[in-house]
Amino acid sequence: MRRGFRFWGLVPAWVLMLGTLLIPLMIVAIVSVAQRGAYGGFEWAFTLEPYRQILFSVGWTDELEFDPKYLFVIGRTLVLAGATTLICMMLALPVAYVIATRTPRMKTVLIYLVTLPFWVSMIVRVYAWLIILGNDGFVGRIWHALGGQGTLLFTPGAMLVGMVYSYIPLMVLPVFAAIEKLDPALLEAGGDLYASRWTTARRVILPLTWPGLAAGSILVFVPALGTVLEPMLLGGGKQMMMGTLIQTQFGSARNWPFGAAIALVLMVMVVIVLVLNARRAMRKEARS
Repeated sequence: MRRGFRFWGLVPAWVLMLGTLLIPLMIVAIVSVAQRGAYGGFEWAFTLEPYRQILFSVGWTDELEFDPKYLFVIGRTLVLAGATTLICMMLALPVAYVIATRTPRMKTVLIYLVTLPFWVSMIVRVYAWLIILGNDGFVGRIWHALGGQGTLLFTPGAMLVGMVYSYIPLMVLPVFAAIEKLDPALLEAGGDLYASRWTTARRVILPLTWPGLAAGSILVFVPALGTVLEPMLLGGGKQMMMGTLIQTQFGSARNWPFGAAIALVLMVMVVIVLVLNARRAMRKEARS
């Protein structure tokens, strides 16, 4: 009876994973090796042309020529996603520490304030930064008052600001959970041993909260790889990332096979990050 329940009890989960994960991935994989249709879409003809298009383009003599333009898009995506993750880590650690050291009632209020942006649509939040960073916005006026030229919008910096604002709650929450579990006696011991605040943070707080930082990094880095709104709105479409490239190929460009190929490349990058994190956790558990 128990063995039968173990099998049949998991059937709904298997069906859900099959219908919402495996089958869509198989469809995307099949489309990625199909041929582009004459009027958009795709035709059932096996070809690796969508993947070759990532690295090569066809020259005037119908010969393949190395074209790094899509590599630049992938590189820009990795750099901005990595920078977003790093900035979120640096900002989330002191914020989470302050929250964790407050009274229980104040903790509840501060956690509510951290999660408050999730109650508002992502589009509304990104549009708010369009106003703030614009020439007539608060930050834009300060920029021009300090002698800055041009506009802050439609730049990689504007995209980075929007991405950090969008994903920093995903970093604060796991870091807060890790800091809240710290034994206050460890911090007191650091003070008794005449350690400075910086030494205590570097030698005590940071190592013990690293699991929370690692979890928050995954929660920030993975969605930042596929972000779409920030490049489209704050970047003005001038700074393309992998998410906007995929959206363009399935939209106006009507090149579904190439869009599916880029989507699979993005998925492989995400899987690599998750596998590396899992191996790190396994090695740490084996050492402990």
